[in-house]
Amino acid sequence: MSKNLFCFGFGYSANALSTILDSDQWNVQGTKRIPGSIDNTTITKILPFSSDQTLKNASSILSSVTHILVSIPPGINGDPVLFAHVKDIISAPCVEWIGYLSTTGVYGNTEGKIVNEESECNPTNERGRRRVIAENDWLKLFHNYNLPVQIFRLAGIYGPDRSAIESIKNKKARRINMPGHAFSRIHVEDIAQILLASINNPHPGRVYNVCDNEAAPGADVVEYACKLMGVKVPPLISLSEAQLSPMAKSFYKDNRRIDNKRIREELSVDLLYPSYREGLSAILDR
Repeated sequence: MSKNLFCFGFGYSANALSTILDSDQWNVQGTKRIPGSIDNTTITKILPFSSDQTLKNASSILSSVTHILVSIPPGINGDPVLFAHVKDIISAPCVEWIGYLSTTGVYGNTEGKIVNEESECNPTNERGRRRVIAENDWLKLFHNYNLPVQIFRLAGIYGPDRSAIESIKNKKARRINMPGHAFSRIHVEDIAQILLASINNPHPGRVYNVCDNEAAPGADVVEYACKLMGVKVPPLISLSEAQLSPMAKSFYKDNRRIDNKRIREELSVDLLYPSYREGLSAILDR
């Protein structure tokens, strides 16, 4: 029997997941704000959906859906999917798995200390606070309706066309000097295999940190990419000299390292790219 995946927000991560699904066993549909052509032979249909436009015929569409992936960020009114279609999701008769993509930003600033899924959520900005509320709202569907919801807290996503290599090519790479500061990351292909591992071995109500094995300063990542490419390494500069956007600058307010033991032990995930080194090398090889 075929399985039907519906992706609220068919973006970078959803696309990566769909490409590793067996097209003989899976049907994939998704949403975008403005549907357009997608170079992906797995997906069968893209539908319009946003906080301003509900999904037409949602109950009918979801009636045969077995798996739901949600990657749309919450807004001022909360999670837009739940706001518009919570009743349709609760009533969907065939759902076996629901994955909500959140962010490790919910942990806030720990001054470089390691956090795991049991650590307190203490976000330092409004985006993180909205994520905590959205996570809790999705988990209520598990607690109150026994729906198979899992939460995935993603670290900084990178991959083909979205990495330090492209930043260097576009002459936008910066090496910011912040001793002791580190980011956790995850390659988009590892996100895909982690989601598939959860689909194959679901644990409803569970929360997972999704990151690689090594948090590292952004300056180190840029330096490594430059050396791979054989180009000059940019000098270290201060945060103020970098002239970052307010959103980009806000990421430097938090300093934490993420424990990924649960995905490795509970989901038996063997990361394709255990650090940025393997990930960047693979991107450049392509």
